[in-house]
Amino acid sequence: MPRPVHFEISANNPERAATFYRDVFGWQVTKWEGPAEYWFITTGDDPRGIDGALLRREVWNRGTTNTIEVPSVDSTLVMVLGRGGKIVAPKVAISGVGWLAYCEDCEGNRFGVMQPDPDVA
Repeated sequence: MPRPVHFEISANNPERAATFYRDVFGWQVTKWEGPAEYWFITTGDDPRGIDGALLRREVWNRGTTNTIEVPSVDSTLVMVLGRGGKIVAPKVAISGVGWLAYCEDCEGNRFGVMQPDPDVA
């Protein structure tokens, strides 16, 4: 059964937000050295939780977005469209991780779908 595996919190000032989450929850927040502004969040070692990230707020990414691991992004996108949802960002390759797309459900709630594939270049 597909489950949430990652969250993203958008922020106008990611550095300030990183300090907030470090101070309030003791989370580890580390800036990614890649081509995009992205800060990885480690929430702890308890298997009941998930880790996530901070990113700069844009028009398309307001609030918090949960990403759900699925066996096939393509099949999931077909189901999303068939049940009244929308694709808000098409499938892209994340090198060494897999395939990712962003959607909205039939009520306008945003979420990501991720198909793991470490061979994606």
